[in-house]
Amino acid sequence: MSDDAPAVHFVWFRGDEYHSACRIWGKPDFIHMAWDRRALREIAPGDVVIFARGPHDQPYVDRNCNDIIERADH
Repeated sequence: MSDDAPAVHFVWFRGDEYHSACRIWGKPDFIHMAWDRRALREIAPGDVVIFARGPHDQPYVDRNCNDIIERADH
């Protein structure tokens, strides 16, 4: 990604829709497990935000969510 290229953010992606979106948009620069305040802070003017579900103007969730899910068996 060049300095002037917008970042691509995927929001709410969990499964197969991720692969479909990658075919269209390429791999994201950021993956947000939820539309929360943390995601809002990480989005710069001009960035592209792709939602797996819900409208583009949906309200963000009340609590911040973890952006990394670690498996318990590791």
